[in-house]
Amino acid sequence: MKFLENLCIAYSRNSKLYGYNIRQILNHSTLYIAPMINPDGVNLVNNKIDFNSNEYAYARYISKKFPDIPFPNGWKANINGVDLNLQFPADWDSAKKIKYSQGYSSPAPKNFVGQKPLTEPEALALHNFTLTHNFRMILTYHTQGKEIYWQFKNYAPKESYNIGSKFAQSSGYYLSEVPYESSFAGYKDWFLQEFRRPAFTIEAGFGENPLSLSQFDSIYNDNIGILVLAAIL
Repeated sequence: MKFLENLCIAYSRNSKLYGYNIRQILNHSTLYIAPMINPDGVNLVNNKIDFNSNEYAYARYISKKFPDIPFPNGWKANINGVDLNLQFPADWDSAKKIKYSQGYSSPAPKNFVGQKPLTEPEALALHNFTLTHNFRMILTYHTQGKEIYWQFKNYAPKESYNIGSKFAQSSGYYLSEVPYESSFAGYKDWFLQEFRRPAFTIEAGFGENPLSLSQFDSIYNDNIGILVLAAIL
């Protein structure tokens, strides 16, 4: 949202952002920004869900099965206990096998893949939205690790590595391969498989999730180059 604000300011003033004229960029490129794919999960972590509601009671019930995950701070699923980044039809069965072996075979604060791909309204909405557009590239933002993931199996096009290298150079992040246990069923994975176009997961910041707001300025400054370059590369 901060990037969008600065983008609009630069456009209205006909000025530059990260050394590039934003008005010229937006005359040739269209950017779509989805600032919060998991609103209920975010509200739970931020204590914005009524403690007396059925939603909160259900989340609390799920959490008690996983005492090692702090509640609600350790929650990264949607309110149904499904991890939205394990919901896409990109070798979903492999993700299921891995996460089940780790003990996540039912609704959980994280890592539960659901009963099948695209069962959750948030994942389905993003999936359908993507199908109705002709995106040249997508970025998915996560925390944490200061890494950039650029491939899924052998689906990444040739230019992905070069683009990712430029992202890494501008941000100081590492261009990395995804750890095997997190290698399947993500939105970026599905986009690469479905469209064979560049897609990247940016693991912003460093530390233990949820990251402190004190990291905001450094994360934004690290990533402004990625966000601008994505519109022109």
